[in-house]
Amino acid sequence: MFGQGIFVVDGEKWRQQRKLASIEFSTRILRDFSCSVFRRNAAKLVRALSEFSSDNGFFDMQELFMRSALDSIFKVGFGTELNCFKEGSAFINAFDESNALMYWRYADPFWKLKRFLCIGSEATLKKNVRVIDDFVYQLIRSKRKLMTGENYVNEKEDLLSRFLMESGKEPEEMTDTYLRDITLNFMFAGKDSSGTTLSWFFYMLCKNPLIQEKVAQEVRDVVGLNHKADIDKFVANLTDAALEKMHYLHAALTETLRLYPAVPVDGRAAETDDILPDGYRVRKGDGVFYMAYAMGRMSYIWGEDAEDFRPERWLKNGIFQPESSFKFVSFHAGPRICIGKDFAYRQMKMVSMALLCYFRFKLVDETKIATYRTMFTLHMDGGLPMRAISRTT
Repeated sequence: MFGQGIFVVDGEKWRQQRKLASIEFSTRILRDFSCSVFRRNAAKLVRALSEFSSDNGFFDMQELFMRSALDSIFKVGFGTELNCFKEGSAFINAFDESNALMYWRYADPFWKLKRFLCIGSEATLKKNVRVIDDFVYQLIRSKRKLMTGENYVNEKEDLLSRFLMESGKEPEEMTDTYLRDITLNFMFAGKDSSGTTLSWFFYMLCKNPLIQEKVAQEVRDVVGLNHKADIDKFVANLTDAALEKMHYLHAALTETLRLYPAVPVDGRAAETDDILPDGYRVRKGDGVFYMAYAMGRMSYIWGEDAEDFRPERWLKNGIFQPESSFKFVSFHAGPRICIGKDFAYRQMKMVSMALLCYFRFKLVDETKIATYRTMFTLHMDGGLPMRAISRTT
C-alpha cells in the first residue's frame, strides 16, 4: 500500500523525501494554491449541507469531511479534481478498507500465510491496492503527458507536478512507482488527519454547545461577515491574517487533537543503544511505541481535568499558547515532526469557519458516545450522524 513512501522508509530515502517535501511545503506557490483549494472546497461543503438543512435531513458528517479532505489533498497533491461528493467512491472505499485491513495484521497471526495463499483479508487487501494503483498510475501518466505537451504552462502548483520536475534530474530513481509511493503517502496523511480531526471536533462541539457558539462568534468577529453573506464572498475573506486571529478556534482544534489524535499510536526504532529518561535500557533495533491517545488523558501530563474538553487551557489573555511538541505529541516531535502541521490547521480552520458561520450543528442522537474504529488513524466507528440547522432560521 505505502511502498517506498515516507511513512515506511528510513535512511537515505527518508531523508530525500523529507528534504524535498519540506522545500515544497514551504514554498509560497504551494501555500497559495492549497489555500485557494481549501476555500473552494469549504464553499462546496456549505452548499452541500444547505441541501440537507433545507430538507431537515441528517447526514454522516465524517463521510462528508473525509470526501472533502480527499478532494482537497487530491487537488493539491495531483492537480486533479476528484469530485468526491459525486464520484470516486470505489477509490475511497478501497483506500479506507485497506487502512483497516493493514492494521488488523497486528492481531492476526496468520496474515502472512493468508497473503501467501491470497485468501481472506489479504485477498481483499490485494484487490483494494490494485484499485488504488490503477487510479494513481493513470493520474501520473496523464500528468506526464500533459507536462510534455506543447501548450503546457509550468506553474508547478501541485505536489505531483513538482515531484515530476525533480524526476527529470534522477529519472532512474524517480520512477512512476516511486512517484506513486511518495504521492500516495502524502495523500493518506492529508485526507485522514484533517478528516478525522474535523469529525471529532464537530462531535465535541455538539457535546459542548456553548463552545460551538463561542467559536461561531469568533468567526463573525474576525471575518466581519455573518450567515447573510454570499458564501463565495465569505471564503474569499479567509485570509492568512484572519486565520491567525482565530485563537479560540485554534485552541479548540488543538484540544480536540489532544484527546483524539489523528494517529493514536506511533513509534520509532532505536538507531543505537540508549537509556530512556526513566532509566529503561533499549538496544539498537528495539521498537519504542507511545500512545498519544492515552497520553492526552493522563492527569500526570495535563492536570486533574485532563479528560475534560477545555480549549481555554491553551489560551492566555485570549492568545493561543503552544505547548512543547514533546508534551503535545499529536504531530510527533523532533526531526520527524509532521511537515504538514500548518497545512492541516489551515484546512481545518477554513472548513470550520465556513460551516459554523452558516449552521448550528446537533447530533441526531444526543446521547451518542462516539468510539473509534481500529485503524492506523482514528476514524469514528459508525460515522457521525448529524443535523445542520441554518442560522437564517
